Amino acid sequence: MKQEYQDLILQATGAEALCIGDTIQTLWSGYGQIVRVHLEGSDRPSVVVKHVVFPHESAHPGGWNTDLSHQRKVRSYQVETHWYQHYSTDDGCRVPVCLAARSFGDEQLIVLEDLDVAGFDQRRTSVNGTEIRACLRWLAQFHARFLGASPEGLWPIGTYWHLETRPDELEAMADRDLQAAAGRIDQILNDCRFKTIVHGDAKLANFCFSTQGSEVAAVDFQYVGGGCGMKDVVYFLGSCMDERECEARATELLDYYFVELKEAVSEEVTFAELEAEWREMYAFAWTDFHRFLLGWMPGHRKINKYSRRLAKEVLLKL
Repeated sequence: MKQEYQDLILQATGAEALCIGDTIQTLWSGYGQIVRVHLEGSDRPSVVVKHVVFPHESAHPGGWNTDLSHQRKVRSYQVETHWYQHYSTDDGCRVPVCLAARSFGDEQLIVLEDLDVAGFDQRRTSVNGTEIRACLRWLAQFHARFLGASPEGLWPIGTYWHLETRPDELEAMADRDLQAAAGRIDQILNDCRFKTIVHGDAKLANFCFSTQGSEVAAVDFQYVGGGCGMKDVVYFLGSCMDERECEARATELLDYYFVELKEAVSEEVTFAELEAEWREMYAFAWTDFHRFLLGWMPGHRKINKYSRRLAKEVLLKL
C-alpha cells in the first residue's frame, strides 16, 4: 500500500503505526480489494479499508465488459463515497462508521470502522428465522429513516439492476413479453407515492451478524439511491431462500417487515396507505429483478417457478 494511503489511515485513526492484514475480499471484476489494517497506538485495534482501483480493462465474470459497465462501476464507487461522507444512520440500521474517504486519481480509499470489533463478526451463507427477521428489521428501520428523503448525491433510482442502467441486458432477453413490459414495470415502481432510499444490493452477503444472529449491520452501498422499499425486500428474500421457501414463507416474512416498518415510521405517515402501496409493489419489484436476470444470466438459479409465477401475475395486471 502506498505511503500516502497509509498516512491517510494513520491520520484518520490517530494511530502511531499500522500493519496491512489479510484481504477480506476482492472487488467485483478486479476493481480493487477490501483489506483489514491493524493499528498500534489507536483506540481502534483495526479498521477495514476499501481500496478501489479503476482498471484499464476489467474481467467481468458474466462477460459484460463494456464501457457502460465500467462507467456504472465508477459511478457506484463515487456514490458509495458520498454516502459514507454525507449520510448517517442509527443503531436500528447499523452501518460502519466512515473515518476517511479520498480519491487519488484512478484510485479511491474508504477507511471504515471494523464491524468485527464492534460485535458484528459473523457472516452467513444460510440463515434461520431469527437471522432473516434481523435483516428485515434492519431494512424496515432503514426505509423508515429515509422515507421521503431526496437521494442527493446518490443514484436517483437505486439498485444495481435498474432498467435505465441495463440496456444491454434488456436487449439480450429472450422473454419478449416481459421485455416489452419492462419499461411499464419500471415506471410503476418509479411512480410510487411513497419513496425512500434503498440499499440497492441488500443480499445476505452484505449483512454482518452478531454472535447470536439477532442483530445485524450492513455494508456495500455502491447502489444506494431512491426508490420503493420493496426492491430491497424482494432482493434480500431471493438471496437467502429457494423457490419452495419463498412459496412457503414469503407472506409471513413480508408481514413481519411491515410490522417493523409500522413501528419505525413517523406518526405523520398514513401507514395504511404506505403498506397498501408497497404490498402491491412486491410482485412488481420481484419481476423487475427477474427481468434483469433473464438478460444478464439466463441460467441463474434465481430464475425459478416462484419468480415466473409472480412475473405472470404482473403481466396480467398491465
